Parts: sequence; C-alpha cells; structure tokens
Amino acid sequence: MSSKYYAHFTAPGARPQAAGEWAGVVELTVPLRGARERQELELVLACSLDLEVEDVQVLEWSRLH
Repeated sequence: MSSKYYAHFTAPGARPQAAGEWAGVVELTVPLRGARERQELELVLACSLDLEVEDVQVLEWSRLH
C-alpha cells in the first residue's frame, strides 16, 4: 500500500527558469520512518528530480490520511 505526503520544498537547481519552490503530493511505496522522515523525503525528491540531495530542502511536510 502506498503512502501519500504533502511536501513543500525548494530545489533551486531543478529548473533554471522556475523559482525553485514547489508544493504538492508525493506518493511513496513505503511510509517514511520516524526521526529521519525529512532526510528520506529529501532523498526521494532529489532522485525524482535528478538532483543532488544537498540541492533539495524540505520546508514542511505531512502525511495525508
């Protein structure tokens, strides 16, 4: 079962013409785990956007029920 999260994040290098701040729903195949949720979400977003994990900063997130 998938898990859905609302994420508000910055990714300045994703598109040069865009402002680099995005928000939306992220669907994952497994739920994020405990204290490392932010780091895991940043890794998933970086991989999806073909960026380095250091280039993505999650500003806020929450699991959707």
